[in-house]
Parts: sequence; structure tokens; C-alpha cells
Amino acid sequence: MFQHMFSSMTEVLDGIIEQYPEASDQERVCLHEQLHQLKKLSDTFVEHWLAFEEKFTEFNDHLTGLTNTVDLGKPLLAADPAAPAQTAANAMKCSESDLHIPDEAADMMNKGQGYYKLFMFHNAAPLFQSVLSVAPECNMARLFLGMSEMHLQHWSEAERHFGLLIRLSHFPKWLALGYNALGCIQAVKLNMTHAEQLFQKAYEIYPAFADSLNNLQSLKSTQSAPGHLSLYFGSTELCCL
Repeated sequence: MFQHMFSSMTEVLDGIIEQYPEASDQERVCLHEQLHQLKKLSDTFVEHWLAFEEKFTEFNDHLTGLTNTVDLGKPLLAADPAAPAQTAANAMKCSESDLHIPDEAADMMNKGQGYYKLFMFHNAAPLFQSVLSVAPECNMARLFLGMSEMHLQHWSEAERHFGLLIRLSHFPKWLALGYNALGCIQAVKLNMTHAEQLFQKAYEIYPAFADSLNNLQSLKSTQSAPGHLSLYFGSTELCCL
């Protein structure tokens, strides 16, 4: 995953380096914005890595003490008998069509994901569309394409792809992402009752997905006290794929 991301970042940077000398003033403004996004993303990785390294080192320093006091034949965390009975649904694996990417489309998919994670949705969307042209059954590409269209505010195209996704996929988390995105589109269209139903559906399918619950609560609070409605598409969930 990280190799693909850094490969895409390097490719973008190489493009900027190549274009910059002959770029117009207006084009250089755009290139500087891309550089800013690259630097921000790089800084984020460094910060997360440092936080991880610090926590890892701290735990490693205490590991000897832990192994001396804990019975390693028993689980450190026992199952909570009061936990909601949702583990069966959450444990469902992606089907082959969810994850399978044909060899001839793999490079386009990797580049598309790289652009997506750089928030360059105009560049990402055509690549995901190209993947679907080769493999229309590829649910991962459809999910990324639908989310890219959401960011570009192409509501009809996004609605079409998420509508297909919830019919083709059986993976609970992806279904929740699809229903949540469809709920956001209905809210944009001011169909609040339908939006609420879709957010509720997303939450019921996969309660661990927080954005659908946040949208549901935001929608209800706005109905009782009209104001600005904040919607969460769920797009950050894709950055770990």
C-alpha cells in the first residue's frame, strides 16, 4: 500500500519538476499548490511514524516485565459478552469481485489510488473509470470512482456508481459506505426523509462505521434546530485500502 502511495507521490513530483521550467505564472500557481499538498501529506506520514515509533519503543521497554507477569496461555483481551451481536456480519470477507483487479488494470488502479490519496480527484476519476472499462465487476474501483465523483460534486454519476455497488457487493463495510454516500446525495437534494433512511441503513449494516451515525445525528439535530448541515462521505475510509 505505502509503496504504491509513495510511487504515485514521486510520479507527481517528477511531473512538477519537468513542467515547472516552462510553466506560465498561472500554471506555476497550480504546481505550487500540488507541492503544498505533497509536503502536507509527507509531513503527516512523518508525524504518524514518529508517534508509532515512540509508542512501539515504550512498549518494547516494558515487554520483559509484561511477559513475566502475564499468563501467555490466556488471551490478554477477553470477549465482552454484552457486545452487540454484529461480529458475524463484520467478519464477512470481501468477495473475489470486491478485491480482484485484473493484471492489465492493476497499474491504473494503483495510480488512481495514489491520486485519490493526494486529493487529486480530477486525475483519479478517469483512471478508476478505465479500470471499470476493463473489469466492470471490480467493486473496489467502483467504490473509489463513486467517492471521487462525490468530491467533484458530480452527484448523478456518484449516485449511479453507489447504486450499483450496493447491488453487486456483499461486504458489510462497503455496503455501509455505499448507503451512507447515497444518503449524503439525498441530503444534498434536500430529500431529508430518504437521506435519514439511508444513513440508518448504513448504520444497521455496519455499526462500526462512524460517519453514518454522525450524519444521522447531524440530520436530526438540523431538523430540530435548522442550521448548517455537515455531511461525512466516508472517503477517509478508503485511504487504508
